[in-house]
Parts: sequence; structure tokens; C-alpha cells
Amino acid sequence: MQDFADKVAVITGAASGFGRGFARTATSLGMRVMLADIDERQLHDVADELRGSGADVTALCTDVSKAEQVERLAFATLQHCGAVHLLFNNAGVATGGFVWEHTVKDWEWVLGVNLWGVIHGVRCFVPQMLRQGDACHIVNTASVAGLLSPQTMGVYNTSKHAVVALTETLYQDLRVAGAKIGVTLLCPAFVKTGIAEAERNRPAELRDAAAPTASQLAAAEATRKATAAGRLTAEDVAAMTFDAIREDRFYVITHKRILQSVELRLQDVIGQRNPSDPFSFKQNVAFSGS
Repeated sequence: MQDFADKVAVITGAASGFGRGFARTATSLGMRVMLADIDERQLHDVADELRGSGADVTALCTDVSKAEQVERLAFATLQHCGAVHLLFNNAGVATGGFVWEHTVKDWEWVLGVNLWGVIHGVRCFVPQMLRQGDACHIVNTASVAGLLSPQTMGVYNTSKHAVVALTETLYQDLRVAGAKIGVTLLCPAFVKTGIAEAERNRPAELRDAAAPTASQLAAAEATRKATAAGRLTAEDVAAMTFDAIREDRFYVITHKRILQSVELRLQDVIGQRNPSDPFSFKQNVAFSGS
């Protein structure tokens, strides 16, 4: 995609972080946007901000883990905008701690948003893009935690590795189908977003009654410190992502130094070695995504 003016962008997780950055960038390019997030108050704050600059904005409170709500989002997009050209499957949450200490609710919450949110987005919007037959693009937000397996991040790692596999397969399937749909996989490291406060939007039915364990508290603190110390902003990442869309580029890895750790992991696989410490090159880094 080269021409964004008057095209339609759908953005999940739009109330904060990368989603808000994508929305600001999209509207600055003259796009019409459909914003979705589970945080209704903050979602409408972002929508009002963008409308104040003259943008054409529609907002719909959406829990992307629910198939029927993403289906409703797709229907509302076509009803209000008539088409979809750019899809950001971006909503994401995180929890940390030793992998055996996580409850079923932890797994259901994180996989529901991070993985099923992307699955539902692909399932509900790609058929419409194919019917349109014009140039479209999909951006799936994964994480460098989808390319590595950092300790005390097992649930999050699992969700993001699955997003990487889904997105790489989506790219190949669209190529085989001859579709005019580009695909970008966004793999950020630590950035100043709201991921460290994701628990604020955790549905009541998926909250844990038990107090967090020592490993869970330590993982949460590491994530807070890493995101707070991040030098890149969500707007920086949005700019990188839109550059990738223009260039029809698949991988966006925001922090190039992390490639040392990715290469080390691949060398372990090729050499059939035991896994190296993902923090070998920077011990005080905790990885986070959307």
C-alpha cells in the first residue's frame, strides 16, 4: 500500500500504546479509522481526540477474545465504512511468573486476547479483503517474545510464538492464493505502552482469587521497569510499521540489538544445543509486546 488517503483502517487495542499510535498515524495520512478496545472510556477518549483534528473515526468497544464481538466489529466496519484496507490485529495483554504457577484463567485470558484476537481478526476480515480485490495490508502485533523464550514469561511467550507462526503462514497462504494483501509481523521489545498495566482490563470472570507468587511479582516489576526505561515511543513504532507497509516488508523488529539473542537461539536449534539464556546479551531486560 502506498496511498492511504480515504482508505479504511481497523485497529484493535486502539485505546493506548501501539494502537493509539497507529490510529494517530493513520488519521494523519487521511485514513478513516475504526477503533476497537475493551476499555470503553479510554477508547472514546482517543476517538474524541482524533475527531478533534478532523478525522473520520468510529469506535466500538470490543473484546477480541470473543468471536461474536469481532464479527460484530467486521460488520460495523462495512456498515460505516464500506470496506477495510488496513487491519491492525494489535490488542495484547501480559502476565508473568514461573510457567507452572499460572492458573487456567491466566492462560485463557492471555491466549484469548493475544492469540484468539488475531485468529478472529484474520477470520473475520481477510475474506472481505479478498472480495474487494484491491490493495490491502494486515499487521499482526507479536513481540520479540515470539522469537525468543524469556524466562518467567511462559504464557506470554506461548501466545506470541503462536502469533508469529500464524502470521508467517498467513503470508504464505495469501501468496499461494495470489491475493493483493500484504502482511507485516511487528515484533517490538520494551516500549512505553500500557502492557505493564494490562491487568486493569482483565475481565472479572478471568481474575485470580489467589495472591500473586514471588515469581509473578518479580516478573511484573521487571516488565514495569523495562517498559518505563524504553527509549522508543508508540509513535516511533507506528512510524516504523507504516514504513514497512509502504515497502511491503514482513518483519519489523524495533530493537536491532535483540537480533543477537534471536541469532543465538537459532544457532542453538541448528546445533541441537540446550537453550541459551535469552538475556545473555543484556541481563536486565524484560521483553514486552503490544
